[in-house]
Amino acid sequence: MVNILQSNLILGAGVAGISAAYYLKKQGISSTIFEKDSDWGGLCGYFTINGFRFDRFVHFSFPNNEATRNLFEKSSPTIAHPSVSYNYYHGKWLKHPAQNNLAALSTDEKVNIISDFVYKQDKAPEKIKTYDEWLKIQYGQYFAEHFPFVYTRKYWGLDPSELETKWVGIRMHSPDLKEVLKGSYEEQQENFYYTKFMHYPKKGGFRSLFDLCRKDLDIAFNEQAVHINTKSKEVSFNSGRVEKYDKLISTLPLPEIIKIIENVPRKVIDAADKLHWTSGYQVSFGFNRPDVAKHLWFYIYDEKIPAARVYSPNLKSQDNVPDNCSALQAEIFWDSKNSAPNMEKMLSATKKNLMSLCSFSEKDLVVEDIRLEPYANVSFTLDIYKNRKIILDYLGDLGIDSIGRFGKWDYLWSHQSFESGENI
Repeated sequence: MVNILQSNLILGAGVAGISAAYYLKKQGISSTIFEKDSDWGGLCGYFTINGFRFDRFVHFSFPNNEATRNLFEKSSPTIAHPSVSYNYYHGKWLKHPAQNNLAALSTDEKVNIISDFVYKQDKAPEKIKTYDEWLKIQYGQYFAEHFPFVYTRKYWGLDPSELETKWVGIRMHSPDLKEVLKGSYEEQQENFYYTKFMHYPKKGGFRSLFDLCRKDLDIAFNEQAVHINTKSKEVSFNSGRVEKYDKLISTLPLPEIIKIIENVPRKVIDAADKLHWTSGYQVSFGFNRPDVAKHLWFYIYDEKIPAARVYSPNLKSQDNVPDNCSALQAEIFWDSKNSAPNMEKMLSATKKNLMSLCSFSEKDLVVEDIRLEPYANVSFTLDIYKNRKIILDYLGDLGIDSIGRFGKWDYLWSHQSFESGENI
């Protein structure tokens, strides 16, 4: 292949940026990735403490695209985990999805859930405008209010009435009456999850799925873009470095790139200001016992417990922990427009909660850590599509290609973020 002599700049060395540079290279096109952190991977990266490896939020791989799946597997052979998870609800453990596994609940709650399910409102999907309405129509009012309403406020930091519904897709199972009734008598063995298996690397953490693509790429670390002049086609970085470009590809969150472009129209600034997302704490614990983690991951339907979900690094792969050890990692989220909860209080509360839920004590702990991720998830507020389009159209007019979860401003799984880099 002949190298095409033009300056291709990629902002961000997460999986979308890595993918874009990898596929450009396959076409003989060189590029340089500029990454604000000291390592690559973004939210698919990891950190280590005393021999314990913790991913930056929970990740599994389940690409439908065979080429993507084969590329990941070639980079790092995986463990195929059956998609079995659990839910904690006021002292009860229910297999996921809870709406299909009510057996552990009291008779009164089952009656409330099933009777509301039988008499739930029927409405054409195109007439459903808000997520709270969608939930009540799918599951009945009692279940909606006690389960997904609670989780929504914890996971998105917003009320369900503030969210739209197009993002749901295959993510939530809608049962029929037979499924609800059967699950109220016994825990069902059938897997109702949207994918039957979740893949995780045997070694090297989740990021190792992209090691092959990252190999030999030109990445400049500790270089945060602080200014973009689209007329002179220059990007300035916090180090003082200034780079010219012929083509600019960005994985930066839309609100962040709008802040650093020169002379942005007020309409675009206002659209960026209206976008919502969640920030999050990762609360990580390492144990000198091998048996603390009982579930690969679980969800918490209890508003008194800050964490929305918890998962086990050692059950994902024993390579993530030292011998005869185990680990847990909890996620706490809040809406971007709100202040972050006190970090020390969240660490203390989460430790206390998980001691009760997972039966460990202070003497079992060898690692406890909490850290902030400013961007965790895109929030699908009622005006998301209008505001997103304004921004993406503007970037397109400037010749800037925006990719990845926060660059596309979409609910992308890791393989979809990777494929957005390939597609560009």
